[in-house]
Amino acid sequence: MRILLLLSVMIAGASAYVVGGSAFTGYGMATLQQAPPTTISRTKSNLDMMRHRKGFKKLGKPADQRKALLRALTTEVIRHGRIKTTLVRARAVRKHVDHMITLGKRGDLHARRQAMSWVYDKNLVHALFDAAPERYGDRNGGYTRVLRTVPRQGDNAKMAVIELV
Repeated sequence: MRILLLLSVMIAGASAYVVGGSAFTGYGMATLQQAPPTTISRTKSNLDMMRHRKGFKKLGKPADQRKALLRALTTEVIRHGRIKTTLVRARAVRKHVDHMITLGKRGDLHARRQAMSWVYDKNLVHALFDAAPERYGDRNGGYTRVLRTVPRQGDNAKMAVIELV
């Protein structure tokens, strides 16, 4: 009994490859080979979603590490006047550097304490509050400039220089 079942399955399977016709598709193999090929375009969509209601870049870090990174970058930009970092980090730290300079222009005690809570170096805050009103007194924002540079060699990350104007 099993032998007959096995033979019938083999014969039915072999009949699918017969040129005259097939019980599975309704078309003969010769007909399928002569039919024009249909092209299905499977291109990836270049649709980028809009960043509605997204407050800031997360920089691939948890909140505490992101805050420490932004504080350190802010301190170094104010100390050196120019640093080289990735483009996304430069754009993220620009907001904080501009805010620290705005606090320095304001110059009152509350602004000084706010700057002390963000910038790591106490002496740097005092120097910022001494220099900011003369240097940026006539300017209403836009205290930093982000310039793109060549990509980093190891991982081809987009690099930038952020500098004080």
